[in-house]
Amino acid sequence: MSKRIGRQTVKLDNQPVIMETASIAGIKEGQGPLRDSFDTVLTDDTLGEKSWEKSESTLQKQTAMLALEKSHLAQGDIDYILAGDLLNQCVGAHYSVRDLDIPFFGLYGACSTMTESLSLGSMLIDGGYAEHLMCLTSSHFCSSERQFRNPLEYGGQRTPSAQWTVTGAGCAVLSSKGCGPRITHVTTGKVIDKGVTDIGNMGAAMAPAAIDTLLAHFHDTGTRPEDYDMIITGDLGVIGSDILQELMLGEGYDIRENHRDCGKLIYNIEEQDVHAGGSGCGCCGSVFCGYIYKELKKHNLKKILVMATGALMNPMIIQQGETIPAIAHAIAIEN
Repeated sequence: MSKRIGRQTVKLDNQPVIMETASIAGIKEGQGPLRDSFDTVLTDDTLGEKSWEKSESTLQKQTAMLALEKSHLAQGDIDYILAGDLLNQCVGAHYSVRDLDIPFFGLYGACSTMTESLSLGSMLIDGGYAEHLMCLTSSHFCSSERQFRNPLEYGGQRTPSAQWTVTGAGCAVLSSKGCGPRITHVTTGKVIDKGVTDIGNMGAAMAPAAIDTLLAHFHDTGTRPEDYDMIITGDLGVIGSDILQELMLGEGYDIRENHRDCGKLIYNIEEQDVHAGGSGCGCCGSVFCGYIYKELKKHNLKKILVMATGALMNPMIIQQGETIPAIAHAIAIEN
């Protein structure tokens, strides 16, 4: 019997348990309202490394090791690790896991990578291909600035619509058994391109993908916004969140009461000068594996939908005049 319901959604029979999580945040992120929800707040964003790229790789590895420690598992207990980041060829993940004795899948979904890894990891467990696996992702403000915008030394001005790439990482350990929050549904996104060309406005580029996936999830599952305690987006920020809420109203769905965005939650936007809010793989990664997971464990949240979005471009192709395609992947979680 097919586990697919509708065009884009899978209903999981052997629902994986989110056994444990780990989250590490950077200095600026630790100054925000979620400080107490992170396992560790860095005091040095270089992590003692000589380049920002090496710093991010070390950040990701430390998060993975912390997740293992918290879950009381050894590397040999983990069947797969699914990891990714924003850097070229996912070198942050590749270098972070090279000393780990764990089978590895490298993923690139831009800022959607956290829910992409949770989606694929859930289906691996549901299919009986794994008992324990890890979903890991990160971003670093300085390495992302160098790759996607300008080196920090350039001192370029940021537009009001620009978002601040989160320095942070998150790792979730999924298990085929045990107690805890369970992933019940996976809704896989499609690549959506509405012709946005402004690389300084990721919220506008990614919001249409979020709308497409959210509509697909509601259609496939027969649910509505009020069925969820919280509908969490990864990093739409202020502008993207406003677009999402307004256009979903036009589709007949009012998500204004229970929609939250990690890019808005992680910073005090009025006081921290982050313009339109947070972004990056580590945005959803650190907020979900920190604040959201802790709220689930406390039973303050019983049923949620987590959807991270990603802009699937690089600066070179944007310089060639291309538009910005985006994607969003969603998972439903119940206590």
